[in-house]
Amino acid sequence: MGLLKTFTAAATVLAIAGMASAEPVKVGMITTLSGGGAGLGIDVRDGFMLAVAQSGNSDIEVVIEDDQRKPEVAVQLADEMIQSEKVDVLTGIIWSNLAMAVVPAATAQNVFYLSPNAGPSALAGQGCHKNYFNVAWQNDNLHEAAGAYANSANYANSFIMAPNYPAGQDALTGYKRFYEGGLAGEVYTQLGQKDYASEIAQIRASGADSVYFFLPGGMGIAFMKQYAQSGVDIPLLGPAFSFDQGILQAVGEAALGVRNTSQWNKDLDNPANAAFVENFQAEYGRLPSLYASQGFDTANLLLSAMAAADVSDADAFRAALEAANFDSVRGDFAFGPNHHPIQNIYVREVIKEGDVFTNQIIATGLTNHSDAYAADCKM
Repeated sequence: MGLLKTFTAAATVLAIAGMASAEPVKVGMITTLSGGGAGLGIDVRDGFMLAVAQSGNSDIEVVIEDDQRKPEVAVQLADEMIQSEKVDVLTGIIWSNLAMAVVPAATAQNVFYLSPNAGPSALAGQGCHKNYFNVAWQNDNLHEAAGAYANSANYANSFIMAPNYPAGQDALTGYKRFYEGGLAGEVYTQLGQKDYASEIAQIRASGADSVYFFLPGGMGIAFMKQYAQSGVDIPLLGPAFSFDQGILQAVGEAALGVRNTSQWNKDLDNPANAAFVENFQAEYGRLPSLYASQGFDTANLLLSAMAAADVSDADAFRAALEAANFDSVRGDFAFGPNHHPIQNIYVREVIKEGDVFTNQIIATGLTNHSDAYAADCKM
């Protein structure tokens, strides 16, 4: 590879050579690198490490571990990183149930947590913490934009479906918060489910004029393939998680034309994004995903704080994180009062460029959008 070293799923410690700053920062990355959903964690890791490598900063050290998508493993790893490795910052978790198991205990021990993905509502409102920053979204956000789009598309009877875990519950709550039509059905599936014959039968019989689903990773691949084979001809709508770059290649033709919502896409027209897409593809031989973009932004947020303050001065370092003084691949980026993003959310459509399935932005779904829980956050 070019800029980066090769990673394994076991513990990896990296020190990147280059410019020195006043106080070194040790980062513990706990993410999913094996089993179901591994592609999401790999993309977060690769985006994060690309930014670190490009910075040339020798004072950041990253310890990487695989949580295997198991809360008990994530908790054990977090304890080891905080107690033994003495990390200053934790990051990397993909799944909201793992975030809920790790983040409150970590932040209570004066460790900073920067989320590159999971954004459970419980950590955005009353459970917010001054040391917790979400660099991706609050879980409801992309689903809220999908609900708003469903109104503009004149959908009036949606069948909605998501896995039964915190992010799935937030997903359907978000969709219903902005969607003005009726519901033909509301179903919670098992996390990690692979067979959707029963749910597709319910959709077929429901009289729905649209199907909104949130099934990240392998769940979405399985559902999309089975849905295409079923012959059910009801339009699909989803968040980016079910139509992201890595997933699209596995789904194939069945995804063409599907509308989905995202705060990022490779065709966003700003210099930081153009450089990111080019450099990521050159380094890894694939187009970046939404998850890779979030890992990249998370690292650049951290690096911007390191340039402004020493991590040993928690108040100053926190203020530097709050300032978000970095060039986001999303363009304009700012934190709300609960340390969650205020950002545009776009509507995308799945297309094919040559032999590659990808997305293009067709509209802005919500502008400068924050989350519904910020008012409940009392830092």
